[in-house]
Amino acid sequence: MEEKKNTTALGIDENIEGLLCYVLGFLTGILFLILEKENKFVRFHAMQSTATFIVLFVVLIVLGFIPFIGWLIAPLIGLLGFILWLLLMYKAYNKEKYKLPVVGDFAESQIK
Repeated sequence: MEEKKNTTALGIDENIEGLLCYVLGFLTGILFLILEKENKFVRFHAMQSTATFIVLFVVLIVLGFIPFIGWLIAPLIGLLGFILWLLLMYKAYNKEKYKLPVVGDFAESQIK
């Protein structure tokens, strides 16, 4: 039996769109929030991407202004963000609604 693939408003499989929500961080998250109106899986990943990477972006900017300690911590946060980025793309591609603590709950509450 052939597996039914869920498509989206753009005609792309939802797992591909879910992955694409994370590709350019909050930019693609915002893009898919605008373009995808119906598919809750894609909208969840778009909102989670937007919230996660805006927070990381702000934290990295703030750390950049803190002498010494901030300059030491910022690369570690950047590495953590990179690992998180890879994990979230992998989970979305595998059709998992992987919720991050706090941000995942926020994303879920915003798409209902």
